[in-house]
Amino acid sequence: MRIATWNINGLRARFDFLLHWLRARQPDVVGLQELKVDDVGFPHAELKAAGYDAAVHGQKAWNGVAILSREPAVVKQKGLPGEEDLGARLIAATVGDLTFTTVYCPNGKDIGHPDFPRKLHWLDSLTDYLRERDNSAEPMILCGDFNICPTSLDTWNETELGGQIFHTGEERTRFQRLLEWGFSDVYRQLFPDGRAFSWWDYRAGAFHQNQGLRIDLMLATQPVARRIRHVEIDREYRKKKDGLTASDHAPVLADLS
Repeated sequence: MRIATWNINGLRARFDFLLHWLRARQPDVVGLQELKVDDVGFPHAELKAAGYDAAVHGQKAWNGVAILSREPAVVKQKGLPGEEDLGARLIAATVGDLTFTTVYCPNGKDIGHPDFPRKLHWLDSLTDYLRERDNSAEPMILCGDFNICPTSLDTWNETELGGQIFHTGEERTRFQRLLEWGFSDVYRQLFPDGRAFSWWDYRAGAFHQNQGLRIDLMLATQPVARRIRHVEIDREYRKKKDGLTASDHAPVLADLS
């Protein structure tokens, strides 16, 4: 079984690119973020033709999350309870025996911006939601764009960026609470000392200089984590394909036994 997460950075702008990737990588379940399209405008028929059902929590022009799956998903939750003002940022569904949740965490903009405490509150609400609704002894995936570099290994320049947005102790503490609840960061599980990134700014040649961040994460409870055999940040799909422009995020893939 192959699962994946990807901040697509605009589904309309990247739809042909998404289809190219689906054909090449053949995932079974995918969490998508930053759709920038509402439920009505979501291309269900085209994805069905490509072999995927879609559960969608969309939003016009901003945010939006979806789960693509080869077998139909049963939606459990759309939206993070109590955090509706921050937009369509969470969808959870059951796919077979797996609870699959994908999130698009708020960016926070800057530590001095009013959005930063809202981001921290959203992350607190996410932990509360899991504690109230889910059981870490069950097979679960939580994936998406967390807009957090969990450790100094997950940024190209901790010396310069430490303490800034994505790199603060407040954000990292909240990420750690997710791990303490019962999740494993599956990339870090396989590569404890690995240094690889999933996002690169479009500007200033950041991708070619590998000046990136690992903010697209896949977390698994132990019933899933012990089945993980391979994890890959699909850097090849941060590059243009057949004249199609990539997202500024790379997909993250994991293969389960």
